[in-house]
Amino acid sequence: MSTGVIIALIVVVAAIVAIAAVLAVKGRGSHGGRGLKRRFGPEYDRAVARHDGDVKAAERELDALVERHGGLRERPLEPAERERFEARWTAAQERFVDSPREAVTEADRLLAEVAGARGFPAGDQYEEQLAALSVHHADHVHGYRHVHHVAHAPLGGHASGADAGAPDTEEMRSALVEARALFDDLIAPAGRDSGRPHAQEPATRDRARSGHHAPSGFRRHQTKES
Repeated sequence: MSTGVIIALIVVVAAIVAIAAVLAVKGRGSHGGRGLKRRFGPEYDRAVARHDGDVKAAERELDALVERHGGLRERPLEPAERERFEARWTAAQERFVDSPREAVTEADRLLAEVAGARGFPAGDQYEEQLAALSVHHADHVHGYRHVHHVAHAPLGGHASGADAGAPDTEEMRSALVEARALFDDLIAPAGRDSGRPHAQEPATRDRARSGHHAPSGFRRHQTKES
């Protein structure tokens, strides 16, 4: 093959690569935003808010997350593992009436352990674990963020939350309820989605005293939704 032919082939290949790159960029510009919105759901809006409305900056951040964690393959839990995790969540739920702070701390710890067991970054790398979860469980990852924040908030002297920065009992209850959605996602058997009814809310001490007993855990309702 002559030198001229080789050079011509190189030019043709280079032109094809350049055209493909241009088409990819155009496709990214017209569809990338919609794709990210579909993938990240509420996390997309939170990213835009973090960047003060700068959509391009938010999408660059989310693109980077997908590039870093999109290839992660979640390891299915063994039935025995799933039962142990569910039993621990039930115990944390039952503890809420008397020790709400301990309950949310255990929920935070449990989510980190379950995520680690599923193949996400280890729980001692909270930010990295949260980032990976946002790519694969975007609809519910905020529950982890919420319960982690509450579990690590400064201790206050009053349950009413009068002490600035200290979560009150209602906020801890809300965090525990929201965190359960992600917990359900993570312990769901392989191939089954998380579209199951949300579990009952934990009872506060006042509710328990008034005759409303704390549920035995964030159990799924037995009745089907209409």
